[in-house]
Amino acid sequence: MGLYDRFTHLAHERKQLQVSGINPFGTCIDDIYSATEGRIGTQKVILAGTNNYLGLTFNALAIAQGQAALASQGTGTTGSRMANGSYGPHLALEREIAEFFGRSTAIVFSTGYTANLGIISTLATRGSVVLLDADSHASIYDACALGGAEIIRFRHNDAKDLERRMVRLGERARDAIIIVEGIYSMLGDVAPLAEIVDIKRRLGGYLIVDEAHSFGVMGPTGRGLAEAVGVEQDVDIIVGTFSKSLASIGGFAVGFDDMDVLRYASRPYIFTASPSPSSIASVRSSLGTIAQHPELREKLWRNAHLLYQGLSALGFTLGPNISPVVPVMIGTKEEGLMFWRQLISLGVYVNLVLPPAAPSGMTLLRCSVNAEHTEAQINSIIQAFSALRK
Repeated sequence: MGLYDRFTHLAHERKQLQVSGINPFGTCIDDIYSATEGRIGTQKVILAGTNNYLGLTFNALAIAQGQAALASQGTGTTGSRMANGSYGPHLALEREIAEFFGRSTAIVFSTGYTANLGIISTLATRGSVVLLDADSHASIYDACALGGAEIIRFRHNDAKDLERRMVRLGERARDAIIIVEGIYSMLGDVAPLAEIVDIKRRLGGYLIVDEAHSFGVMGPTGRGLAEAVGVEQDVDIIVGTFSKSLASIGGFAVGFDDMDVLRYASRPYIFTASPSPSSIASVRSSLGTIAQHPELREKLWRNAHLLYQGLSALGFTLGPNISPVVPVMIGTKEEGLMFWRQLISLGVYVNLVLPPAAPSGMTLLRCSVNAEHTEAQINSIIQAFSALRK
Protein backbone atom coordinates (compact mmCIF):
# COMPACT_ATOMS: atom_id res chain seq x y z
CA MET A 1 0.00 0.00 0.00
CA GLY A 2 1.35 3.42 -0.97
CA LEU A 3 1.85 6.12 1.63
CA TYR A 4 -1.10 8.18 0.33
CA ASP A 5 -3.33 5.44 -1.10
CA ARG A 6 -5.89 5.70 1.69
CA PHE A 7 -6.57 9.31 0.63
CA THR A 8 -7.42 8.42 -2.98
CA HIS A 9 -11.17 8.84 -2.48
CA LEU A 10 -10.66 12.22 -0.83
CA ALA A 11 -8.34 13.39 -3.60
CA HIS A 12 -10.88 12.30 -6.24
CA GLU A 13 -13.71 14.18 -4.52
CA ARG A 14 -11.66 17.36 -4.29
CA LYS A 15 -10.53 17.09 -7.91
CA GLN A 16 -14.15 16.81 -9.06
CA LEU A 17 -15.03 20.05 -7.26
CA GLN A 18 -11.99 21.92 -8.59
CA VAL A 19 -12.78 21.50 -12.27
CA SER A 20 -13.36 24.73 -14.21
CA GLY A 21 -13.29 27.67 -11.85
CA ILE A 22 -11.77 29.11 -8.71
CA ASN A 23 -10.48 26.44 -6.33
CA PRO A 24 -12.41 26.64 -3.05
CA PHE A 25 -9.77 24.59 -1.23
CA GLY A 26 -6.98 27.10 -1.01
CA THR A 27 -8.52 30.32 -2.29
CA CYS A 28 -5.94 33.02 -2.88
CA ILE A 29 -7.08 36.46 -1.77
CA ASP A 30 -4.57 38.40 -3.81
CA ASP A 31 -4.92 41.74 -2.04
CA ILE A 32 -6.40 42.83 1.28
CA TYR A 33 -7.46 46.47 1.15
CA SER A 34 -9.20 46.75 4.52
CA ALA A 35 -11.10 44.77 7.12
CA THR A 36 -13.97 44.45 4.64
CA GLU A 37 -12.51 44.55 1.11
CA GLY A 38 -10.03 42.55 -0.92
CA ARG A 39 -9.29 41.18 -4.39
CA ILE A 40 -9.53 37.65 -5.78
CA GLY A 41 -7.94 37.54 -9.23
CA THR A 42 -9.31 40.59 -11.03
CA GLN A 43 -12.47 40.75 -8.92
CA LYS A 44 -12.73 43.18 -6.03
CA VAL A 45 -14.79 41.56 -3.26
CA ILE A 46 -16.49 42.39 0.00
CA LEU A 47 -14.90 40.12 2.61
CA ALA A 48 -17.82 38.39 4.35
CA GLY A 49 -16.08 35.26 5.55
CA THR A 50 -13.24 36.30 7.85
CA ASN A 51 -14.22 35.97 11.56
CA ASN A 52 -12.80 39.49 11.96
CA TYR A 53 -15.78 40.31 14.16
CA LEU A 54 -14.76 43.74 15.45
CA GLY A 55 -12.92 44.68 12.26
CA LEU A 56 -9.63 45.34 14.06
CA THR A 57 -7.18 43.86 11.53
CA PHE A 58 -6.46 47.33 10.17
CA ASN A 59 -6.72 49.21 13.47
CA ALA A 60 -4.05 51.91 13.26
CA LEU A 61 -2.95 51.69 16.90
CA ALA A 62 -2.65 47.88 16.79
CA ILE A 63 -0.58 48.08 13.61
CA ALA A 64 1.69 50.79 15.07
CA GLN A 65 2.27 48.85 18.30
CA GLY A 66 2.91 45.65 16.36
CA GLN A 67 5.45 47.44 14.16
CA ALA A 68 7.17 48.98 17.18
CA ALA A 69 7.49 45.55 18.82
CA LEU A 70 8.85 44.10 15.57
CA ALA A 71 11.52 46.79 15.45
CA SER A 72 12.51 46.62 19.12
CA GLN A 73 12.15 42.90 19.91
CA GLY A 74 12.69 41.19 16.56
CA THR A 75 10.65 38.86 14.38
CA GLY A 76 10.23 35.91 16.73
CA THR A 77 11.16 34.27 20.02
CA THR A 78 12.75 31.18 18.38
CA GLY A 79 11.74 28.87 21.18
CA SER A 80 9.31 27.97 23.92
CA ARG A 81 8.81 30.00 27.04
CA MET A 82 9.82 27.05 29.20
CA ALA A 83 13.19 26.76 27.44
CA ASN A 84 13.97 30.30 26.25
CA GLY A 85 12.10 32.30 28.86
CA SER A 86 9.18 34.69 28.54
CA TYR A 87 9.46 38.17 27.12
CA GLY A 88 8.06 40.89 29.34
CA PRO A 89 5.08 41.49 27.00
CA HIS A 90 4.04 37.80 27.24
CA LEU A 91 3.68 38.19 30.99
CA ALA A 92 2.02 41.60 30.63
CA LEU A 93 -0.58 40.20 28.22
CA GLU A 94 -1.37 37.34 30.61
CA ARG A 95 -1.91 39.84 33.44
CA GLU A 96 -4.13 41.97 31.21
CA ILE A 97 -6.26 39.03 30.03
CA ALA A 98 -6.67 37.77 33.60
CA GLU A 99 -7.69 41.25 34.72
CA PHE A 100 -10.12 41.61 31.80
CA PHE A 101 -11.87 38.39 32.88
CA GLY A 102 -11.62 39.12 36.59
CA ARG A 103 -9.61 35.94 37.12
CA SER A 104 -6.33 35.23 38.83
CA THR A 105 -4.61 33.21 36.10
CA ALA A 106 -4.20 33.39 32.34
CA ILE A 107 -1.95 31.33 30.07
CA VAL A 108 -1.11 32.47 26.53
CA PHE A 109 -0.59 29.93 23.75
CA SER A 110 0.73 30.26 20.20
CA THR A 111 -2.63 29.47 18.53
CA GLY A 112 -6.23 28.96 19.59
CA TYR A 113 -5.94 25.33 18.50
CA THR A 114 -2.93 24.90 20.77
CA ALA A 115 -4.80 26.52 23.66
CA ASN A 116 -7.47 23.80 23.49
CA LEU A 117 -4.87 21.12 22.92
CA GLY A 118 -2.73 22.35 25.79
CA ILE A 119 -5.46 22.73 28.39
CA ILE A 120 -7.78 19.86 27.57
CA SER A 121 -5.22 17.15 26.79
CA THR A 122 -3.45 17.88 30.08
CA LEU A 123 -6.64 17.58 32.14
CA ALA A 124 -8.51 14.93 30.14
CA THR A 125 -6.10 12.04 30.52
CA ARG A 126 -6.62 8.27 30.74
CA GLY A 127 -9.24 7.49 33.36
CA SER A 128 -10.94 10.86 32.86
CA VAL A 129 -14.42 11.25 31.41
CA VAL A 130 -15.22 14.12 29.04
CA LEU A 131 -18.76 15.03 28.02
CA LEU A 132 -18.65 17.24 24.96
CA ASP A 133 -21.13 18.72 22.56
CA ALA A 134 -21.26 16.59 19.40
CA ASP A 135 -20.59 19.67 17.23
CA SER A 136 -17.43 20.64 19.12
CA HIS A 137 -14.47 22.02 17.18
CA ALA A 138 -11.84 19.62 15.85
CA SER A 139 -9.28 20.98 18.32
CA ILE A 140 -11.47 19.85 21.23
CA TYR A 141 -11.85 16.34 19.83
CA ASP A 142 -8.12 16.17 19.07
CA ALA A 143 -7.26 17.35 22.58
CA CYS A 144 -9.40 14.61 24.15
CA ALA A 145 -7.82 11.99 21.89
CA LEU A 146 -4.31 13.22 22.73
CA GLY A 147 -5.00 13.02 26.45
CA GLY A 148 -6.59 9.58 26.14
CA ALA A 149 -9.80 10.45 27.99
CA GLU A 150 -13.08 8.58 27.62
CA ILE A 151 -15.25 10.73 25.33
CA ILE A 152 -19.02 10.87 25.73
CA ARG A 153 -20.80 12.99 23.14
CA PHE A 154 -24.15 14.58 23.89
CA ARG A 155 -26.52 15.90 21.24
CA HIS A 156 -25.72 19.38 20.01
CA ASN A 157 -27.06 22.05 22.39
CA ASP A 158 -29.21 19.46 24.18
CA ALA A 159 -28.85 20.02 27.93
CA LYS A 160 -31.33 17.25 28.71
CA ASP A 161 -29.20 14.74 26.82
CA LEU A 162 -26.16 15.94 28.75
CA GLU A 163 -28.05 15.45 32.02
CA ARG A 164 -29.12 11.91 31.07
CA ARG A 165 -25.53 10.97 30.35
CA MET A 166 -24.30 12.57 33.56
CA VAL A 167 -26.88 10.64 35.58
CA ARG A 168 -25.72 7.38 33.98
CA LEU A 169 -22.18 8.11 35.15
CA GLY A 170 -23.28 8.05 38.78
CA GLU A 171 -20.47 9.07 41.13
CA ARG A 172 -18.09 9.50 38.19
CA ALA A 173 -20.08 12.58 37.14
CA ARG A 174 -18.54 14.54 40.00
CA ASP A 175 -15.11 14.45 38.34
CA ALA A 176 -16.27 14.59 34.71
CA ILE A 177 -15.18 17.43 32.41
CA ILE A 178 -17.95 19.14 30.41
CA ILE A 179 -16.85 21.05 27.30
CA VAL A 180 -19.01 23.39 25.21
CA GLU A 181 -18.50 26.40 22.99
CA GLY A 182 -19.96 29.88 23.20
CA ILE A 183 -20.94 30.59 19.61
CA TYR A 184 -20.59 27.54 17.36
CA SER A 185 -18.59 28.51 14.30
CA MET A 186 -20.65 26.80 11.60
CA LEU A 187 -24.29 27.54 12.50
CA GLY A 188 -23.78 30.60 14.69
CA ASP A 189 -25.89 29.13 17.49
CA VAL A 190 -24.98 29.32 21.19
CA ALA A 191 -24.70 26.75 23.95
CA PRO A 192 -27.57 26.54 26.50
CA LEU A 193 -25.03 27.55 29.12
CA ALA A 194 -27.41 28.47 31.95
CA GLU A 195 -29.02 25.02 31.74
CA ILE A 196 -25.63 23.32 31.60
CA VAL A 197 -24.46 25.24 34.66
CA ASP A 198 -27.61 24.15 36.51
CA ILE A 199 -26.75 20.51 35.70
CA LYS A 200 -23.19 21.03 36.91
CA ARG A 201 -24.41 22.51 40.19
CA ARG A 202 -26.64 19.50 40.82
CA LEU A 203 -24.53 16.63 39.51
CA GLY A 204 -20.97 17.92 39.73
CA GLY A 205 -18.25 18.06 37.10
CA TYR A 206 -15.92 20.74 35.80
CA LEU A 207 -16.90 23.10 32.99
CA ILE A 208 -14.67 24.37 30.16
CA VAL A 209 -16.15 26.87 27.71
CA ASP A 210 -14.45 27.69 24.41
CA GLU A 211 -15.34 31.32 23.75
CA ALA A 212 -13.36 31.56 20.49
CA HIS A 213 -16.24 33.02 18.47
CA SER A 214 -18.07 34.71 21.36
CA PHE A 215 -15.17 36.61 22.96
CA GLY A 216 -15.42 40.29 22.06
CA VAL A 217 -18.89 39.60 20.66
CA MET A 218 -21.15 38.75 23.62
CA GLY A 219 -21.59 40.09 27.14
CA PRO A 220 -21.66 43.65 28.52
CA THR A 221 -17.86 43.92 28.35
CA GLY A 222 -17.24 41.38 25.59
CA ARG A 223 -16.04 38.49 27.76
CA GLY A 224 -18.35 36.07 25.95
CA LEU A 225 -21.39 33.88 26.49
CA ALA A 226 -20.63 33.08 30.13
CA GLU A 227 -20.73 36.79 30.94
CA ALA A 228 -23.83 37.33 28.80
CA VAL A 229 -25.86 34.75 30.76
CA GLY A 230 -24.32 35.57 34.15
CA VAL A 231 -22.62 32.26 34.96
CA GLU A 232 -18.91 33.14 34.81
CA GLN A 233 -18.14 31.95 38.35
CA ASP A 234 -19.47 28.49 37.47
CA VAL A 235 -17.10 28.10 34.51
CA ASP A 236 -13.82 26.58 35.63
CA ILE A 237 -11.79 27.47 32.53
CA ILE A 238 -12.50 29.76 29.60
CA VAL A 239 -10.48 29.13 26.45
CA GLY A 240 -10.25 31.57 23.56
CA THR A 241 -8.30 32.67 20.54
CA PHE A 242 -6.57 35.81 19.31
CA SER A 243 -7.52 35.10 15.69
CA LYS A 244 -11.14 36.30 15.76
CA SER A 245 -12.12 39.50 17.59
CA LEU A 246 -8.52 40.18 18.65
CA ALA A 247 -7.45 40.15 14.98
CA SER A 248 -4.11 38.40 15.36
CA ILE A 249 -2.83 34.86 16.04
CA GLY A 250 -2.58 32.97 19.33
CA GLY A 251 -4.78 31.65 22.09
CA PHE A 252 -5.42 31.86 25.82
CA ALA A 253 -6.98 30.16 28.81
CA VAL A 254 -8.20 31.87 31.96
CA GLY A 255 -9.00 30.23 35.27
CA PHE A 256 -8.52 30.43 38.98
CA ASP A 257 -5.29 30.08 41.00
CA ASP A 258 -4.80 26.33 40.59
CA MET A 259 -4.81 26.51 36.78
CA ASP A 260 -1.28 27.95 36.67
CA VAL A 261 0.18 24.52 37.42
CA LEU A 262 -0.81 23.42 33.91
CA ARG A 263 2.15 25.41 32.51
CA TYR A 264 4.45 22.72 33.92
CA ALA A 265 2.41 19.77 32.67
CA SER A 266 1.05 20.86 29.27
CA ARG A 267 3.18 19.46 26.48
CA PRO A 268 1.73 21.77 23.77
CA TYR A 269 2.68 24.74 25.98
CA ILE A 270 6.10 23.44 27.00
CA PHE A 271 7.24 22.38 23.54
CA THR A 272 5.77 25.07 21.25
CA ALA A 273 7.57 28.30 20.38
CA SER A 274 5.95 31.29 22.02
CA PRO A 275 4.04 33.96 20.05
CA SER A 276 6.05 36.59 18.21
CA PRO A 277 6.51 40.03 19.83
CA SER A 278 4.48 41.77 17.10
CA SER A 279 1.52 39.43 17.62
CA ILE A 280 1.59 39.97 21.38
CA ALA A 281 1.75 43.74 20.92
CA SER A 282 -1.17 43.88 18.51
CA VAL A 283 -3.27 41.65 20.79
CA ARG A 284 -2.59 43.89 23.79
CA SER A 285 -3.69 46.86 21.74
CA SER A 286 -6.85 45.15 20.51
CA LEU A 287 -7.73 43.96 24.02
CA GLY A 288 -7.63 47.58 25.15
CA THR A 289 -9.80 48.62 22.22
CA ILE A 290 -12.41 45.97 23.09
CA ALA A 291 -12.49 47.21 26.69
CA GLN A 292 -12.76 50.87 25.73
CA HIS A 293 -15.08 50.75 22.71
CA PRO A 294 -18.32 48.82 23.37
CA GLU A 295 -19.84 50.62 20.39
CA LEU A 296 -17.92 48.20 18.15
CA ARG A 297 -20.02 45.33 19.53
CA GLU A 298 -23.18 47.37 19.05
CA LYS A 299 -22.31 48.01 15.39
CA LEU A 300 -21.44 44.33 14.89
CA TRP A 301 -24.85 43.22 16.14
CA ARG A 302 -26.67 45.80 14.00
CA ASN A 303 -24.87 44.40 10.98
CA ALA A 304 -25.69 40.82 12.04
CA HIS A 305 -29.41 41.63 12.31
CA LEU A 306 -29.40 43.47 8.98
CA LEU A 307 -27.78 40.58 7.09
CA TYR A 308 -29.79 37.83 8.78
CA GLN A 309 -33.10 39.58 8.22
CA GLY A 310 -32.22 40.45 4.62
CA LEU A 311 -31.28 36.88 3.69
CA SER A 312 -34.27 35.48 5.57
CA ALA A 313 -36.59 37.78 3.60
CA LEU A 314 -35.18 36.27 0.39
CA GLY A 315 -36.33 32.85 1.55
CA PHE A 316 -32.97 31.29 2.36
CA THR A 317 -32.73 28.74 5.16
CA LEU A 318 -30.39 30.17 7.79
CA GLY A 319 -29.00 29.21 11.20
CA PRO A 320 -31.35 28.99 14.17
CA ASN A 321 -30.62 32.42 15.62
CA ILE A 322 -29.12 35.77 14.73
CA SER A 323 -25.38 36.05 15.33
CA PRO A 324 -22.33 37.44 13.51
CA VAL A 325 -22.09 34.00 11.86
CA VAL A 326 -24.87 33.74 9.26
CA PRO A 327 -24.92 30.33 7.55
CA VAL A 328 -26.98 29.82 4.40
CA MET A 329 -27.97 26.17 3.93
CA ILE A 330 -27.56 24.87 0.37
CA GLY A 331 -28.97 21.66 -1.05
CA THR A 332 -25.93 19.93 -2.57
CA LYS A 333 -22.16 20.26 -2.69
CA GLU A 334 -22.32 21.00 -6.42
CA GLU A 335 -24.92 23.73 -5.95
CA GLY A 336 -22.92 25.20 -3.07
CA LEU A 337 -19.77 25.37 -5.20
CA MET A 338 -21.68 27.00 -8.08
CA PHE A 339 -23.27 29.61 -5.79
CA TRP A 340 -19.94 30.30 -4.07
CA ARG A 341 -18.24 31.02 -7.41
CA GLN A 342 -21.16 33.16 -8.55
CA LEU A 343 -20.96 35.22 -5.38
CA ILE A 344 -17.29 35.96 -6.05
CA SER A 345 -18.18 37.09 -9.58
CA LEU A 346 -20.77 39.36 -7.96
CA GLY A 347 -18.15 40.84 -5.63
CA VAL A 348 -18.80 38.90 -2.41
CA TYR A 349 -16.49 36.41 -0.70
CA VAL A 350 -17.98 33.98 1.83
CA ASN A 351 -16.87 30.57 3.13
CA LEU A 352 -17.93 27.43 1.31
CA VAL A 353 -18.27 24.71 3.96
CA LEU A 354 -18.75 21.13 2.84
CA PRO A 355 -19.26 17.92 4.83
CA PRO A 356 -17.72 16.77 7.10
CA ALA A 357 -16.70 20.28 8.23
CA ALA A 358 -20.36 21.33 8.13
CA PRO A 359 -22.57 19.54 10.68
CA SER A 360 -25.17 16.91 9.78
CA GLY A 361 -23.97 16.51 6.21
CA MET A 362 -25.00 20.04 5.25
CA THR A 363 -23.43 22.32 2.66
CA LEU A 364 -23.13 25.91 3.85
CA LEU A 365 -22.37 29.31 2.41
CA ARG A 366 -21.06 30.69 5.68
CA CYS A 367 -21.17 34.47 6.01
CA SER A 368 -19.65 36.43 8.86
CA VAL A 369 -20.09 40.13 9.44
CA ASN A 370 -17.91 42.56 11.32
CA ALA A 371 -18.16 45.99 12.87
CA GLU A 372 -16.41 47.65 9.91
CA HIS A 373 -18.96 46.56 7.33
CA THR A 374 -21.03 49.51 6.19
CA GLU A 375 -24.78 49.30 5.72
CA ALA A 376 -24.17 49.68 1.98
CA GLN A 377 -21.82 46.67 2.01
CA ILE A 378 -24.35 44.54 3.92
CA ASN A 379 -27.00 45.50 1.37
CA SER A 380 -24.60 44.56 -1.45
CA ILE A 381 -24.16 41.11 0.10
CA ILE A 382 -27.94 40.71 0.28
CA GLN A 383 -28.30 41.83 -3.35
CA ALA A 384 -25.70 39.28 -4.45
CA PHE A 385 -27.63 36.50 -2.74
CA SER A 386 -30.81 37.83 -4.33
CA ALA A 387 -29.15 37.39 -7.73
CA LEU A 388 -28.60 33.71 -6.91
CA ARG A 389 -32.35 33.30 -6.54
CA LYS A 390 -32.78 34.41 -10.15
